[in-house]
Amino acid sequence: MVGLPGAVVIGLGSILGTGVFVSLAIAADVAGAMILPALVLAALVALCNGLSSAQLAAAHPMAGGTYAYGYRFLHPVAGFTAGWMFLWAKSASAATAALGFAGYVLHLAGGASGTLNTLVAIGSVALITVIVLSGLRRTTVVNTVIVGITVLVLLFFVVAGTVHAAGTGAAGGFLENAIPRDWNSTHALMHATALLFVAYTGYGRIATLGEEVREPRRVIPIAVLVTLGVTLVLYLAVAGTALAAVGEATFAATVQGNAAPLEIVASMFDVPGARWVLAVGAVAAMLGVLLNLLFGLSRVLVAMGRQGDMPQATARLNASRTTPVVAVLVNAAVIAGLCLVGDVKLTWSFSAFTVLVYYALTNLAALRIDAPHRLYPKWIAVAGLIGCLGLAFWVQPAVWLAGLGLVAAGLLWHMIARRLMHTNERTAV
Repeated sequence: MVGLPGAVVIGLGSILGTGVFVSLAIAADVAGAMILPALVLAALVALCNGLSSAQLAAAHPMAGGTYAYGYRFLHPVAGFTAGWMFLWAKSASAATAALGFAGYVLHLAGGASGTLNTLVAIGSVALITVIVLSGLRRTTVVNTVIVGITVLVLLFFVVAGTVHAAGTGAAGGFLENAIPRDWNSTHALMHATALLFVAYTGYGRIATLGEEVREPRRVIPIAVLVTLGVTLVLYLAVAGTALAAVGEATFAATVQGNAAPLEIVASMFDVPGARWVLAVGAVAAMLGVLLNLLFGLSRVLVAMGRQGDMPQATARLNASRTTPVVAVLVNAAVIAGLCLVGDVKLTWSFSAFTVLVYYALTNLAALRIDAPHRLYPKWIAVAGLIGCLGLAFWVQPAVWLAGLGLVAAGLLWHMIARRLMHTNERTAV
């Protein structure tokens, strides 16, 4: 059984990756130094959502996350919508991780065209797909090693960047721009908050540990709080260091072309080999995230296939009953297709909208928990629901309009799938 330290490591392993190595620069491109308050706001919304997820998992542990809770507490349509949005949200996050991986690798090699970046990203998806199909996944040992490497690399970045900033006399000059002063800056702050929320969403993995940890009703909430706290401190330290070392404009520009923001920033430090250290940490973290995401996505698709919300073929397992081959291949194809977008800002923004809709349904389901099973007051779920729905529409209008179109397409498919299933049942009778 896993204790509190193990649960925190699992949480950090699910969170630290694309969020810190790519999304901080994406948010800086939107809001400059206001990413600092945006990180705090995003963490508060994530905390509400994490506690809602935790109490759902503690009260009714079941596979499938909000997909299952939507069916149980809300309505089949809500359950399907949660599963549908989860698949797209995490596929977009996985595509961002693949593009980020390619950006860090190719930037070390001296830069490359957008086409080659996309091809390397798709190649990384193919590699991880083979690993998942082989039946391997991130073990506790591998997870701990990756978390350890990532944290050490980030601490190295903070120390080296702080020394560099102190040497140039630039430290702290960005703080006067961290507070919004008008409507445009407030809009930028909320947009950045929506983007940075995705960087925390690995906390959902902790909420699923109900059958794996000792004293889940006590350990899971504490693990969520500790994990988000550690992550927030690391994010603030890394973002503040980058802003102090190279300035807002330079940090924001690092997300253009090959997405290797922290490596580009580190290359400006007066520390030999700094960019190599950052590249190694980023590559390890993002490949680990990609592996986790593909594994988790395939399991949700299997659950939806068994429920009749997706074609039954997606629920098939291999001969040894260990790997859902069709589900893995379908998810990999979707991720590879999203890699063709070739723009981490667009894939991350799409992930932000879809995952915010998913967690809005999580909070809505948490509001339906009866009093004997409720761990926290209802206002936490209400705050999470308002936060998610409010933030979802601060991303670019084109992104949330596309997201709403995706919801409509999903509901149309759900209606068709239900009718086909009922038709088959009547034919069988």
